[in-house]
Amino acid sequence: MKQKFIRDFQANTVVTETFLVRTKELRSKKSGEAYLSLILSDKTGDLDAKMWDNVEEFEPLFDKDDFVKAKGLVQIYRNKPQITLHRLRRVHDSEVDFMDFFPSTEKNVDQMYAELLDVVAGFKSEPLRSVMQELLLDNDVMSRLKRAPAAKSMHHAYLGGLLEHIISLCRLVHLVIQNYQSIDADLLLTGAILHDIGKIYELSYERGFGYTTEGQLLGHMVLELEMINRIIALHPDFPPELKTMISHLIISHHGEYEFGSPKLPMTVEAMILHKLDDLDSKIQAMQWIKERDGTLDGEWTSYSQMLQRPIYRGAKNMGETSGPPHEPATARDGAAGLPMDADQTGNLPHGMRVPDRREGPKTEPRPETSPEVAKIKS
Repeated sequence: MKQKFIRDFQANTVVTETFLVRTKELRSKKSGEAYLSLILSDKTGDLDAKMWDNVEEFEPLFDKDDFVKAKGLVQIYRNKPQITLHRLRRVHDSEVDFMDFFPSTEKNVDQMYAELLDVVAGFKSEPLRSVMQELLLDNDVMSRLKRAPAAKSMHHAYLGGLLEHIISLCRLVHLVIQNYQSIDADLLLTGAILHDIGKIYELSYERGFGYTTEGQLLGHMVLELEMINRIIALHPDFPPELKTMISHLIISHHGEYEFGSPKLPMTVEAMILHKLDDLDSKIQAMQWIKERDGTLDGEWTSYSQMLQRPIYRGAKNMGETSGPPHEPATARDGAAGLPMDADQTGNLPHGMRVPDRREGPKTEPRPETSPEVAKIKS
């Protein structure tokens, strides 16, 4: 079991801890020598890591998604913690507690699933109730939905996150339908449940979060259309128009063509679903960034490429005033305007990519070492 988590690390201290390797890149210094650039993680967050020396000794010992025990010096680089690695070794799965490394919902998944079944049990539409109950009571769907994240990295990106997102949307639907007339509540709730459920097969989440082969080739919209159509086919009396309305909710929920939506929302229910989905995902993402961003500035997070802004945490003294942190010249490059289903590298569920106007790899300078810690050796 881990003794200390990433969120507890202090600057200018040497730590020896176990991490999950999220990314691994072999890069070149200006001198031509190789160095390792890693993202290490545990359930509390990510940590940028660099190994500048003895790379040829340690690089072959581990791969991406391996657990490693590493020793290094934690320093501050560009207002974020970074660890300069001195030594590391691979750690076998049997030596770690997986719950230390994968973030998960703080809510009870069994209670959330029971709430979801209650939502469906309350449908007035018998065809919708019958089909949705059959889907949600499928053992494979149930076990996966209790574990799956809602995204690789953008929103609800933790075990149980997809179920939490679906429950949140159902609650929002119940609020919204009180404010508008002539809304088909059962249809809208069906869309809320189905719109991302294909991610139980699109995403891989047994180790690090990524995409399955069928997820890369098909995407979650196609997968969930297959899921629901397979069950509807077993109900020959299911209304064809209702099947069309469900399909439209699924394929239009991204809202815009540029965000991977095959169709724009063309029904009131589809528009509400798109807006509520966008609202819930962005609010959760903002809260997640506020809690997990690694910057030392207490009032502001670092610039979020996903949301195109830093997030204000709140001043310790509300009488104090403070402007947002300086935005670098490249701040608006990259993931500007992405839907929340895309990850922070600009990878969309269907393999689309937002062009990155930055040119070429750049060698990263080492973080400055204070005189107090310069003498620390591995």
